[in-house]
Amino acid sequence: MNRNIGMAGVAAAFFFASGAMAAEPTPQQMVDTLHTTFGDHHSRAVHAKGTIVEGSFTANPAARSLSAVALFSAAKVPVTARFSDFTGIPTIPDNVGDANPRGFAVKFKAPGGDFDIVTHSFNGFPTKTSGEFRELLLAIPVSGEGAVKPTALEKFLAAHPIAKTFLTTQKSPESFATSAYFGVNAFKYTKAGSASFVRYRLVPAAGEHYLDAAALAAKSANFLQDDIVQRLAKGPVSFDWFAQIAAKGDAIDDPSVAWPGGRKLVKLGTITLTKVVADTGTDHQLLFLPANMPDGIEAADPMLGIRNNAYPISFSHRQ
Repeated sequence: MNRNIGMAGVAAAFFFASGAMAAEPTPQQMVDTLHTTFGDHHSRAVHAKGTIVEGSFTANPAARSLSAVALFSAAKVPVTARFSDFTGIPTIPDNVGDANPRGFAVKFKAPGGDFDIVTHSFNGFPTKTSGEFRELLLAIPVSGEGAVKPTALEKFLAAHPIAKTFLTTQKSPESFATSAYFGVNAFKYTKAGSASFVRYRLVPAAGEHYLDAAALAAKSANFLQDDIVQRLAKGPVSFDWFAQIAAKGDAIDDPSVAWPGGRKLVKLGTITLTKVVADTGTDHQLLFLPANMPDGIEAADPMLGIRNNAYPISFSHRQ
């Protein structure tokens, strides 16, 4: 990830050092920054390497206590999902730490329209705002071997300890099917005048199993992709989808702060995956939007606005 990118890197270093990144970026600036950091491969700007799978979702009756959206009252509905590695590098090996956090996005083919959720395998985000995240991304490519100490990245992490924790405490999954996944932004669920603020959590039926650094390095470069193909050939892979309910005082607009583990969890239903989609063209055409949701659910974290507008820009760029 720490690569020399020439004049683009020099420009990034200047803007980072000058503090010009304090303002929130536009969605286009966010996409351009991801390309600066990871290279422009005409693929997804982030989580570029992935595997598409299909299956179904069965709602849990308890979900209707939070929202009356059709998905939670429907019979079994089809889903398309995507497991992925971090970075915008489509050839990143599965067996390196830089591929964390892993991603899991799900598109529910719900009555009345699609409903998307976008999650990753760390309970939290490195920064509170998109502007700070952009600063972090710009610091990475100018902080590699040979960079003057302290590097831009070292300066950023010294001032942002949560980002340092994010980068240094990631867990590498044994399988895409054995990691928990978290929706780091908050949503507001409303029913009959009552509102709840929630964050999503996906818990694997196979349990959580992770690899230490030595075990990860011993794996092949595509071991996660190979594993999910082999698992689904033997039988379904399932996740329980939960809404974690905020309590008074929990940070609604700061995705870098995880809510306490003891917060109430409401099971929304179960996602059951049954097959891999081998057609690479499907991946190219598939778009998940983190704020694509029905009436009765709304974004509660401002970061979702930039994310939701940046994803279509990245999608158009890779066509």
